[in-house]
Amino acid sequence: MKKWKKPLLVAASLMLVLTAVLAGCSSGSKGGNNQPGNTATDKPSDAPKGTEKPAEDDKWVLGEKPLTFSLYAHYKNSDFPQWESRPLGKWLKEERQVTVNVISAAGDHTAKLNTLITSNQLPDIIWGDKYDPDIERLRENGMLVSFDEYLDKYTNLRDWMGDLNMLRSDDGKLYMFPNWYTGRPAGNAGYVINKKIYEELGSPTLETTDDLYEYLKKVRDKYGKEIVPFEPHRAQDAQGLGVLYTAFGEGASYTHLSKGLRAVPQGDKLTSIFTDPVFREAEKYIAKLFREKLISQDAFTQTEDMVKEKVMNGKVAVFAGASPTTFAGEAQEVLTKNDPNAGYFMIWPIHKPGLDKNKIYPGTYTTLGWNAAYITKNAKDPEALFAFLDWMTGPEGMNVQFFGPEGGNWEGFDANGQPNFTANYNAEEVKKIQSENDAIMLVGNTGYIDPSKMKYILSVPEEQQDWRARYQYKITWPTQQNATEFIGLNPQPDSELGIIKQSIDDLFLEVYANVTSAKSDEEVDKILDKAEADAQKLGYGKLLEYRTELWQANKAKLAGK
Repeated sequence: MKKWKKPLLVAASLMLVLTAVLAGCSSGSKGGNNQPGNTATDKPSDAPKGTEKPAEDDKWVLGEKPLTFSLYAHYKNSDFPQWESRPLGKWLKEERQVTVNVISAAGDHTAKLNTLITSNQLPDIIWGDKYDPDIERLRENGMLVSFDEYLDKYTNLRDWMGDLNMLRSDDGKLYMFPNWYTGRPAGNAGYVINKKIYEELGSPTLETTDDLYEYLKKVRDKYGKEIVPFEPHRAQDAQGLGVLYTAFGEGASYTHLSKGLRAVPQGDKLTSIFTDPVFREAEKYIAKLFREKLISQDAFTQTEDMVKEKVMNGKVAVFAGASPTTFAGEAQEVLTKNDPNAGYFMIWPIHKPGLDKNKIYPGTYTTLGWNAAYITKNAKDPEALFAFLDWMTGPEGMNVQFFGPEGGNWEGFDANGQPNFTANYNAEEVKKIQSENDAIMLVGNTGYIDPSKMKYILSVPEEQQDWRARYQYKITWPTQQNATEFIGLNPQPDSELGIIKQSIDDLFLEVYANVTSAKSDEEVDKILDKAEADAQKLGYGKLLEYRTELWQANKAKLAGK
């Protein structure tokens, strides 16, 4: 089990840095002092939502004057590319006078943020996880800008997100601008099937866990070591194998296994994942697959590149994960160029016999998105930055990011606010634009862009449709579960509960790897019984009580209470 001291020391050092900086800095900065919960006063408009022209003379408008700001991604080993290297960044600089100076962490994001704080050089915008403890400390120390005073002036976020209360901090204010928020199901989790292998084996039924087991045995027996029967993506994070867990219970959620929960709802309480009957049954099934060499034997040690190489070369029969469409979509293009009968397709989620297949959810989504942009009080003009983000998340911004500037692949909006695609629409160009812009999509609006993508997809024959989009529409979107109620259940990492959480996370990942390689069903139970006892000694019960309280508060917020 990992030691706990390092996170505590990092947190303590960050607090010392913040204290020192705040002692020597003025707190006078524009924004962040209005009351939350403003009521919209705009009159209804016939224009598509988010496309109305500004009414106020003092309203910031993209392109009217230069805008320059610094941008930093608070992620380990994940920096933004140079902004102008992407189609969106190039167009914004050349056509709209927007210059973005990217700050790189170079692998150590916490140390980098400490350096930026101590030198009083905080970036104008920080992009990171919602509720990230480092960013949360900035908020607690008054170093982030509240957005409340801008919501009724620049209205795309307000109009498209709807209820913002779940994103508000405990002081009642809004500091985060969410990325890929949605009011409709979204996500890519599920099962990808190798088309050529499937047809060579007679195209058998693949609906239940029994069907899958028999199919994987046929793959092993026919192809031997040449083909991996079942390839789980990121098994070390419980992703690909977590998809299999959901097959054993109606409503069983991949989120139950995630580091933000590690628990199963029972009535009005969160209970232990280690004692959950569905989890135990799923682990016995997974261990059987592993024992019989039906699952990749290096599932817990292989790198992303190793998995991708197998998928790209058609060396897997079944590929499952939280987003298997990323690798499989890329492989689809490569494999079908050489062999029209090759490639991949997706199936409806696998379920245990006797369960309702329409109540099985291999993946989850949240209406709040997955990460967020924050504006710091180092920004000279926070209103302009908020307005820019609001433009990016609105119809024009989203269409430019996905289809290029207006006048090329699209021109104007239809009655539903979706883009009118032109006769010059170039599918290959659009695919390239989306792929290259993906790394700088800061505040994606899933609820807007998904129907826009579908508008084009459904207008062309199936053979011309984008592979990923086609299966999102047919398979993945209808089978993802809303997990918004489980957002924000983590304690501060340097608190007693935070230390307990880290120890439970370490224990879970260790146990998860061990139970997968169990030699029998009895050994699975033995491992999980010991894990439960060890977890309780570490304070798991306290963590479950704490998370239950926050979970119930989330449910009350979502219910409007």
